[in-house]
Amino acid sequence: MSLFIKKLGIDLGTATVRVFVPGKGVVLNEPSVVAVSVPDNKVLAVGDEAKAMVGKTPDNIIAYRPMKDGVIADYRVTEAMLRHFISKALGKWNFFKPEVMVSVPAGVTSTQRRAVVEAAIRAGAKAAYVVKEPVLAAIGAGIPINEPRGHMIVDIGGGTIDAAVISLGGIVASASVKCAGDRIDQAIADYIKKNFNLAIGERTAEDIKIQIGSAIEVENQMTYKIKGRDFLTGLPRSAEITTNEVVKAIDAELKEMVKAIKSVLQETPPELSSDIIDNGIILTGGTSLLRNLDELFYRSTGVKAKVAEDAIFCVAKGTGAALEHIDVYKKSIIAKK
Repeated sequence: MSLFIKKLGIDLGTATVRVFVPGKGVVLNEPSVVAVSVPDNKVLAVGDEAKAMVGKTPDNIIAYRPMKDGVIADYRVTEAMLRHFISKALGKWNFFKPEVMVSVPAGVTSTQRRAVVEAAIRAGAKAAYVVKEPVLAAIGAGIPINEPRGHMIVDIGGGTIDAAVISLGGIVASASVKCAGDRIDQAIADYIKKNFNLAIGERTAEDIKIQIGSAIEVENQMTYKIKGRDFLTGLPRSAEITTNEVVKAIDAELKEMVKAIKSVLQETPPELSSDIIDNGIILTGGTSLLRNLDELFYRSTGVKAKVAEDAIFCVAKGTGAALEHIDVYKKSIIAKK
C-alpha cells in the first residue's frame, strides 16, 4: 500500500456518510449533518460534531441534513460536507486528487446523478464515478453479481429502501421508496405525541427504535423510559413504552417497505424468481438491523430473508471493491466525469 491514497469510496447516505479506502477499510463513519451559522452562512461543523448540535442549537446556528431521501437537497452544503470528509479521509499529507466512487439510490435521475459527480469533483476528486446502491450493497455483501443468476438485495438506510434484483452485473428490477429509518423514527415520535402527550426529539426516537424496536410483536417485551416534554404543561415528564407499542407505531412504514419488496418480486422474470427462492433476500443497511425485520419479510413474501454480515458497511465495502476492480464492474458503473 503506497503512502498516498489515490482512491476513495463514499457511501453518501441520508443519515450517514461512510468513506472506504482500499486496503484500509472504512476509515470514516459519520452522520450526514452539517451545522451552518445563519448570519454569515458559514459551515461550522460537519459529521459527529454537527450531529451533537441537532436540536440543541441557538437560533443563529442550524444543524441540518443536506441529503434528503438519499439525494442532494442542498448542493452547496453537500459539497462542503464531501470536501470535509474527503480531506479528513486523505489526511493532510496527501497531495494527489483521489478517484472517488459514490453510491446513489436506485431511483436516481440523471440530473441528481450529475449533481453528485459535480459535487465530488468540486470537493477535490480527480474523477468521480457513481454506482447504484443495491449493486454496491450486493458487491459488499459478497454476492457474485456478474454471474447469470438472480440475487435479490434490499438496502434499507435512513432515507430510502432500495430493493433490486441483480443478474449479470445489472439491475433487472428495482424499486426505491422514500420510507426507511428516518420515517420509522418520525412514526415513533408521532405515536408518543398522540398516545403519551409527550414531545421527543429525533435522537430519542432513534434510540427507542434501536433499544427496544421490533418489526413484529414479541412475547418477551422490553420497555424504554421516555423522557420528554409534556404538551399540556410544557414541563419535562417521563413515561414508559414497550416493544409491541413500537411495533404498532411503525406498522404503516413497515407495510410500505414490504410493498416495495413485493413490487420488485412481481416484476422479476420467472427464471430469476426461482434463483431468488433458492438464495433468499439479502438485507443490508442500518435499518435492516431492526429486530425481526427479516422474519416480517419472510412472512409477507414467503421468501427467506437474511441480514448480511456487516450490514451497515456493505455499500461502503462495495464502493471499495468496485474501485479496485473497475474493469470487472464496468457494466454497473454509470457516469464518470
